[in-house]
Amino acid sequence: MALSHAIMTALLEDQLSGYELTKSFDTSLGFFWKASHQQIYKCLRDLEQQGLLRSEHIAQEGRPDKIIYQLTDAGHAELEQWVFGESKFRESRDDLYVKLYNLTPDNLSHMRLELEQRAETTRERLQLYQRIQARHYAEPTALPLRKRGVALVLRAGIAQCEQYLGWIDDCKQLLGDAY
Repeated sequence: MALSHAIMTALLEDQLSGYELTKSFDTSLGFFWKASHQQIYKCLRDLEQQGLLRSEHIAQEGRPDKIIYQLTDAGHAELEQWVFGESKFRESRDDLYVKLYNLTPDNLSHMRLELEQRAETTRERLQLYQRIQARHYAEPTALPLRKRGVALVLRAGIAQCEQYLGWIDDCKQLLGDAY
């Protein structure tokens, strides 16, 4: 998936400014597709040049114009065509895995700390996903179809966190007394 498709997806239902889009990314799509604010703003300009988005400048008193973006008909068509394309599975890139290849008695205590920190971060992410699920997606069958898709992605995030925490427990067990 290209960042452009993630941005167009975020604009499916709402017109958003670049700032609102980056904030939206931080709390939704950004859980699954990472992009810096600079990447998002560059992509917005590119998508507009391609005719997939249009922008509207809104004057603000004492501040620069606010620019809001919305999907064009061509943007909707591109996004629909992309959805019908084949999805690509991306392998995980996690430096912790590479570090574990280098496990020695000398770095064991440091690796214990890394595993504990990773477990804590994952537990926090899991709790966030579960709060979002309880607040907005508790009854997924009552949701419009598109929101059911979001609920499915949220379930995938929850399952990944639970699986990762299980893997960390496996690490502790396998390292046994060494842990």
